[in-house]
This record gives sequence, C-alpha cells and structure tokens, in this order.
Amino acid sequence: MQKEQRQSTILKLIAAGQIGRQEELAEQLEKKGFSVTQSSVSRDLLELGIVKVNGAYALPQKSSNGMVFGIRSLEIAGENLVVAKCESGLASACAVRIDAAAIDEVVGTIAGDDTIFIAVRNQKDQRAVLKRVWELFERLV
Repeated sequence: MQKEQRQSTILKLIAAGQIGRQEELAEQLEKKGFSVTQSSVSRDLLELGIVKVNGAYALPQKSSNGMVFGIRSLEIAGENLVVAKCESGLASACAVRIDAAAIDEVVGTIAGDDTIFIAVRNQKDQRAVLKRVWELFERLV
C-alpha cells in the first residue's frame, strides 16, 4: 500500500513542479513522510513511465502540433485501468490499434469519442501497458 501511495505522491510532485534529479524527488518524498532510497525512486520512475523533458521529469505527453495521430496522454487509474486521452473522434480507431497489437497485458479496451479505458490484470501490467501503448503510437508520428 505504501508503494501505491508513494507513486501517487510522485505523480503529484512531478505535476506540481520542476524536478530534475532523483535526489530532489527523494528529498520531496522524505518531506511528505516517505522513507526512500535512490534505487526505489529510480524503480518508481520506470514503473510510472516518467520521462525527462528539458531536464525535468514529466509524464509522457504527445504534442498537439497537428502531426500526432491519436493518443495525447495516458494516465493510471486504480490498479487495473489505464485511461488514454485521444484527439476528438479517434478513440475508437486508437482502441482498434491497441487491440490489434495483441499486447499480452491488455485484457480489453472500451472507447468513447476521445477517451479509451484499457483494462489490465494488475498494477504491474498497468505500468507495462503505459510503455507499450506509447511505443505503439510513437511509430505513427
């Protein structure tokens, strides 16, 4: 349970400000009451799919410069769900692409107009799916 809370806190810290080093993130977590090591922070960043952009950690996001097909952002929700935000009207097409990729960790998808719910078996699979879906759509840019 502490890992889930710690990772949720990491996401909030990264969204709230410019953090450029794992040591900075560890210090912020310590202030929030989490006892962490650099290696645990490193694992958390990897599992969460965090990337470095212009020297600061960020959730992976697609740019909206008109050259992007489909997925704009991915977020975890609970322990068995990944939520993908898409360009308006493209969720169904993106879900078909995700399904066609036959990603082992994906149980199924449900698409609306601009949102896809991607169901996975567990939290470990959820984190793997974040990475695999980004890779799937990066090839289309």
